[in-house]
Amino acid sequence: MADLQDELHAPAEAGVVDTPAQAVDVPPGAPDPAAARDLLARHPVADGYCGLPETLRTLPWHDLELGESAVETDLPRLRAGSTGALLWALHVDPEHPVTTALEQIDLVNNVVARYPDGLRLARSASETADARAHGRVAVVIGPAPATAIGDSLGTLRALHALGLRALTLSGTAWASDAGLSRFGEEVVREMNRLGMLVDLTGASPATAVRALAVSKAPAVLTRSGAHALNSHPDNVGDDLLAALGAGKGLCLVPCSVARTGLALRDVADHLDHVRRVAGPESVGLSGMYDTGDPHPEGLADASGYPALISELLDRGWPEADIALLTWGNVQRALRGAEFTARAARQRRGPSTATPDRDRP
Repeated sequence: MADLQDELHAPAEAGVVDTPAQAVDVPPGAPDPAAARDLLARHPVADGYCGLPETLRTLPWHDLELGESAVETDLPRLRAGSTGALLWALHVDPEHPVTTALEQIDLVNNVVARYPDGLRLARSASETADARAHGRVAVVIGPAPATAIGDSLGTLRALHALGLRALTLSGTAWASDAGLSRFGEEVVREMNRLGMLVDLTGASPATAVRALAVSKAPAVLTRSGAHALNSHPDNVGDDLLAALGAGKGLCLVPCSVARTGLALRDVADHLDHVRRVAGPESVGLSGMYDTGDPHPEGLADASGYPALISELLDRGWPEADIALLTWGNVQRALRGAEFTARAARQRRGPSTATPDRDRP
């Protein structure tokens, strides 16, 4: 059913009457915005990283339905940008990581419940497709930093039960510059058993290589560009991109000045590069909106995606590759994690490993 639902067109919002688009004169050789919007109506954007929960936590009041000037991803902007799904990142306090992770998940649930006509919580690929089919923006919780689990697989399982679907493997003793420890490998195996996305953004090369070897599910980079074009520490080299592509993983290229460049065309250059090195099935989009990062000109908020798709069409991207970029690849990654989990649960039960196993 999920595959069938993926092909459904999201219906118009209740009370909204569809009207024919007015013809727009497009100069010869210029990108056609109408073509981009038509394509996005059929293949909306699944945005791989949004910092809205942390931003909303700092606001005394907000209204995402009417439009909120204090954020970059309110519902009018999401609709204007044809966003169909968002991964809502969790930001945790290093001193109280588990508590703040729980608080952020609680906030996400409350925000989604407040806007039932615009948002829907999704815990699987089929729920993401169902939200799209009913004209809602699917909200997937994650990624969270690895510190959120408090070095406990029991906490990992509890966070998964509450909806967390991605964890970033960096910044801990078991996922460090030295690579994955024995406990870190067990974290990856448990994530496979649960059906969680393994996020390698910011991971050391040693950690990334080992995680790709251990994980039976495709890994993701939720906010990484090509290091060949920009030397930001979270961007990755061609060797890792090629390995990611070989494993059917996914690199979500960010709309970030620091990571991809000052202009929309810079983001398109990174998309071109990742598509060429990793393959069209391993490239996606990551807005990084509401993270505090400056955004390229033309991509200031979530409404800018049609302009980016126009640029890609002008560069000769076929519709099939754009459909994978915007929606299909994220759906495949979610579904791949779920298929891996079904198989893993037949082989093993919940792990009881602790960081003590790393000691000689």
